[in-house]
Amino acid sequence: MNPALREAAEQLCAAGRRAVGLGMSPGASGNVSARVDGLTLMSPTGVPLDGLEPGGLSVVDRDGGLVSGPPPSKELPLHRSMYERLPEAAAVVHLHSPHATAASCLPPWSAGSALPPITPYLVMRVGRAPLVPYSAPGSAGLADNLTALPGRFRAALLANHGSLMAAGSPAAALEGAVELEEASRIVVSLHGREYSVLAPEDVKELTERYGTTWDV
Repeated sequence: MNPALREAAEQLCAAGRRAVGLGMSPGASGNVSARVDGLTLMSPTGVPLDGLEPGGLSVVDRDGGLVSGPPPSKELPLHRSMYERLPEAAAVVHLHSPHATAASCLPPWSAGSALPPITPYLVMRVGRAPLVPYSAPGSAGLADNLTALPGRFRAALLANHGSLMAAGSPAAALEGAVELEEASRIVVSLHGREYSVLAPEDVKELTERYGTTWDV
């Protein structure tokens, strides 16, 4: 494994351990990936995220073919779809954290975002997160549903399933997933009650300052 791949592998394993430590990846659920020099490192199928080892990751090529290591998670098509949407992304984290999963079972706040702009931190650290229509985990249909969504975004909730976050590094992707989980926790706790959200002009100011999007 060359130095760039080794560094990405170590970062990916560290993000997996932290996700489990934060209670965001129960059992063997969730999967993580990183992209380096045309190759994608991914958590193998059936391996808990706190059990990942740099030398035990799956390595796949641009076409999704296995280069080395064990078979990748069945969610490889979903990760590849996110990378196609965001060529600048270097990591994707998909988790079944409890509040994001709960929020994914609720009607979306709008056609463009499953969650409202409930806190400035969601807007400045994540941006909008649309709801991806349900299809079976690991299916081509789920990846196609993500591909079909319009507009710009780097995070999503998967209906009745969990969260998805892309960023420039595994650590940054996990931090986005943490913020998505916290915003989901707030929304779920307020469900059925009246609550306020950020005004459009405040959302615009934050997205322009921090480089996120809330454009649909």
